[in-house]
Amino acid sequence: MRYRLKALAADTSVVETELEATSEAEARALAAAQGLSILTLRATAGASRVAGRFPLLLFNQEMLALLRAGIPLAEAISALAEGEGRRAVRAVLLKLQGALREGRSLSTALEGTSEAFPPFYIAMVRAAERTSDLDLALERYIAYQQQVETLRGKLVSAAIYPVLLLAVGGLVVLFLLGYVVPRFSHIYADVGGNLPWLSRVLLDWGQFVEHQAAALGVIVLGVVFVTIATARAPALRAAAGRQLWKLPMLGKRLKVFQLARFYRTLGMLLSGGIPAITALRMVAGLLSPGLRGSLELAIEGIREGRAFSATLAAHGLTTRVALRMLEVGERAGNLGEMLTRSAEFHENDTARQVEWLTRLFGPLLMLIIGCAIGLIVVLMYLPIFQLAETIG
Repeated sequence: MRYRLKALAADTSVVETELEATSEAEARALAAAQGLSILTLRATAGASRVAGRFPLLLFNQEMLALLRAGIPLAEAISALAEGEGRRAVRAVLLKLQGALREGRSLSTALEGTSEAFPPFYIAMVRAAERTSDLDLALERYIAYQQQVETLRGKLVSAAIYPVLLLAVGGLVVLFLLGYVVPRFSHIYADVGGNLPWLSRVLLDWGQFVEHQAAALGVIVLGVVFVTIATARAPALRAAAGRQLWKLPMLGKRLKVFQLARFYRTLGMLLSGGIPAITALRMVAGLLSPGLRGSLELAIEGIREGRAFSATLAAHGLTTRVALRMLEVGERAGNLGEMLTRSAEFHENDTARQVEWLTRLFGPLLMLIIGCAIGLIVVLMYLPIFQLAETIG
């Protein structure tokens, strides 16, 4: 859910921005992490469509190239706006350009267009402005986005083959049961005779489909509609997600995947100079509600002066490997780097397991679909074989 707020910034200027958060409390926490004192806060009707269209990775790559070529920030934004053909993206860039010409900092300008820039990106830019290493912050964010896209690409490519196989096999089975079997039922009804029990069940199904075609069509459309509505309803999706987390093996893998994303984003923020408590509050939205409650307890423990790694481990926010890396990072003073390495380890492990499951699941799914189609065909032709034997 998006929240629109009017707040007082650190430079005593009044800013209006939007934040993406799961609750009002999280929105207030994100605003506080950005150094904003909230004046008014209200939920908006829905998410802005600009966020889905703004090419943030490409924007950072172009900005980094222009800045390292010696072009000032305001001129770089102007150059990007002049060369942009998409209306929505150009509007965001022009808004940034206007704010910079008014003398505002880049982070303040980004807050004015928060529908296109996530809160942790704005905080990272603000931290980079304090240390005058904006180009390093952009480079760090580009690496972060590329790693996320790489992992997403691996997961999607691994899921394409089983999904296509299941879809094609399901359509073939539906075609046989909904079209071919009813045609065969007419033939055997005319022939008569004793049919095998399974063939009789299949042919009775064919006659039922033929007589109740309209009702079955309505039921199928209803199931499709309910499935789509369920997929679009946040509450139902959350309930389905909670049920998946309860599954023994899958729930564990989902937790590791979320923790890997949590480590990578947190590592990027800490490497950018953002304080640990602020960074932890900013990445809370990446976790499921159950882990989010554990994170709040961990934040309170860290605020009280407890060790970072031990506190996360005490609240179930580490794995065995991640705990060892975080302990090394605390001693060496490079906690952000160790969090990033932990994320890379778990992401690679997740990608390997998904690839292994795909290699196993693909042939297994093909075998099941092939057996189902073969069984239907054999049951349809079995009476013909018996009739031929009788004639012989």
